[in-house]
Amino acid sequence: MNRVVDIANLSHRYGSVVALDKVSFNVERGELFGIIGPDGSGKSTLYRILATLLVPDSGHASINGLDTVRDYKKLRTHIGYMPERFSLYEDLTVSENLNFFASLFGVSVQDNYDIIAPVFGQLERFPNRRAGALSGGMKQKLALSCALIHRPDILLLDEPTTGVDAVSRSEFWDMLSRLREHDITILVSTSYMDEATRCDRIAMIDRGHILDIDTPANLVSKLDENLYNASATDMFGLLNRLRELPGVIDCYTFGATLHLVTRAYFDIQKTVTRLTESGLEDVRISRAKGNIEDLFIKLTRDEQH
Repeated sequence: MNRVVDIANLSHRYGSVVALDKVSFNVERGELFGIIGPDGSGKSTLYRILATLLVPDSGHASINGLDTVRDYKKLRTHIGYMPERFSLYEDLTVSENLNFFASLFGVSVQDNYDIIAPVFGQLERFPNRRAGALSGGMKQKLALSCALIHRPDILLLDEPTTGVDAVSRSEFWDMLSRLREHDITILVSTSYMDEATRCDRIAMIDRGHILDIDTPANLVSKLDENLYNASATDMFGLLNRLRELPGVIDCYTFGATLHLVTRAYFDIQKTVTRLTESGLEDVRISRAKGNIEDLFIKLTRDEQH
């Protein structure tokens, strides 16, 4: 394997707001590389720089050895870019959008249809439907097809699953796995922590800083905290009470339960008794197995202290 993306000390500001602060990482050829972080963490700024749409204030970024600033014209033929917001022409049909983007790169849909077939298959029945009339999942597939039609070396996907249903999200990640058979390097950003496990490696980013980079399994193995699930009839009351207890480092919502981070001397039974005596009903606390989301919360907590 060899580097396709090389990013070193990349920084960018919007006025007084620091979007990226000395970001550095590399992506190997053929990787499915995830960039995980909440809204406002700097993901879209990073993607705009890699897509040659934004010039960094400082630092360096290159793709296939081509500098994103100096070689931007040549580089654009190597990139397939799918921005966070649907950016196709909503008044054009499915077929018209696809043919338009193919013509921009001097290729035909027929010549490169094999690469979009797994993605575009469900849209073939609606060639004359306007893009604006498609569902969220279908818009996603059309945008991905248009980004792929010139057979790029690298695919930049900025939060592609935002706003689509859970089934469409799962289908989309299945499609990304199949695309790797075409030797395409994929960078995908998301704020959904559960999607991180579908990547080879992930970079965790918050407020313009890279918190850590590794495989999902290696990252989770670094979560060396006392972690518990907690629930009660009054979940909001439980959250507030737990945060007040000595020995509790953090407590936050986690799906239908709470996750509780404690010091080593934390005692489950004594805590349940204490909470029950305070008026809470059906208090349950048990050991929990941490995941990427727990690690992200830990890393952001550590950054703030």
